[in-house]
Amino acid sequence: MTDNVRELRPKPSDSEKITINLGYVDLGQVDLMVQEGFYSNRTDFIRTAIRNQLERHADVLKKSATRKSLDLGLRHFSREDLEAARQAGEMLHINVLGLASIAQDVTPELARAAIASVCVLGALQASPPVKAALADRTR
Repeated sequence: MTDNVRELRPKPSDSEKITINLGYVDLGQVDLMVQEGFYSNRTDFIRTAIRNQLERHADVLKKSATRKSLDLGLRHFSREDLEAARQAGEMLHINVLGLASIAQDVTPELARAAIASVCVLGALQASPPVKAALADRTR
């Protein structure tokens, strides 16, 4: 019976954890809003506040992303993508607003041979050796 059980790969997180420092009075006001039932918890309040600010500045964000030629959302780079760029004699310039991921089977050598620069506003998911190999090309 146990020979048909296999461990599944853990699902990568679709969010990034951040830490903020907040004054005691502001924190108390957030807690009061939670206590009064306006929000389910502190995280819900903070996410809502951030989303409201992003929505408020949506036009500026859109113009900036366009001006900086940023790919918006999720962008995945497979080993095949990098090998194709290397074979074509091209170097990739990764510019992403959101999440950029580099496949786990990409070697540091391939990453250096195929990626000229990395600019990610959000999060970059790659193996630690690939991140280290691209450190001098990452802004």
